[in-house]
Amino acid sequence: MKRMIVGLTICCLVLGLQTATAATRTFKLAHAVSATAPYHLGAVKFVEILTERTGDRFEIQIFPNKQLGSERSLVEQLQIGTIDLVVTSTGPLGGFVPEMLVVDLPFLFRNTQHVDHVFEGPIGKTLLANLQKASIKGLAFWENGFRNLTNNRRPVLQPEDCRGLIIRTMENEVHLESFRFLGANPTPMAWGEALTALKQGTIDGQENPINIIYTHGIYDFQENLAITAHFYSPALLLMNLEKFESLSPSDQKIFLEVAQAAGRSEKEVIRQNEAETLKKLEALGMRVTRPDRGLFQKAMAPVYEKYQSRFGEALIQEILDTP
Repeated sequence: MKRMIVGLTICCLVLGLQTATAATRTFKLAHAVSATAPYHLGAVKFVEILTERTGDRFEIQIFPNKQLGSERSLVEQLQIGTIDLVVTSTGPLGGFVPEMLVVDLPFLFRNTQHVDHVFEGPIGKTLLANLQKASIKGLAFWENGFRNLTNNRRPVLQPEDCRGLIIRTMENEVHLESFRFLGANPTPMAWGEALTALKQGTIDGQENPINIIYTHGIYDFQENLAITAHFYSPALLLMNLEKFESLSPSDQKIFLEVAQAAGRSEKEVIRQNEAETLKKLEALGMRVTRPDRGLFQKAMAPVYEKYQSRFGEALIQEILDTP
């Protein structure tokens, strides 16, 4: 009888451990853009693929459109673990991992093929690994896109047309300094504040990829769009490092693989739709100009001299030389 009781007790303990192991873990994933933007579509794809791979072992709750705060606030909450996953631009990351800002130098990337070769290769892997110094696990590079300039004062055809324009930028010192070399007055502010300022006319313009200009209705209160593609803006899917390390090695591998797969899907949405989205913006009344990018590249070139000692001339050159 005692042996039977002991056997039953062991069975109950084993079943209890199996139930606990199989219990669903819930994670919060947040971003600061609308639920129609590629960030959100990428997050939905991440959940979809993760569920296919792991069943109901993980529940990912998505909070779009600044529901949990601005990008900087989201990264801060990610660090302390009140949010588990965040999709963000590189804008706020310079305050946590300064070397990440190297990717924000103007005209650093030639095209999307160049982008993919850099971020999917050793350079991208090193940049993601550096985030661990800030208690952040970089799961994958996603995409925001090449940034273009809008304003409500005049069409932009050459760098001189930017003089005196009050332009909202991300809280990114490289972007700020680059616009100063154009003679503009760059003003850093959170995206929610920027939308209000644009509507009220307290700033003249802003710069963002085509998909953001469209999904956030910038055409409603900005007349001019210049296709300058002056910065490439990566996005990242980040995870709280402690939460990532709490996963089993096999689940860590799954999260990394799913993040990469969702990122490829998110990039595809942006790249396939950009030409069509630009046509929609023109149909909605935006005046589109296509300035000589070489003139803007020349005007912004001095920013390299200012930052090459911080980021390392070798790293900058390695990115430029990547095929």
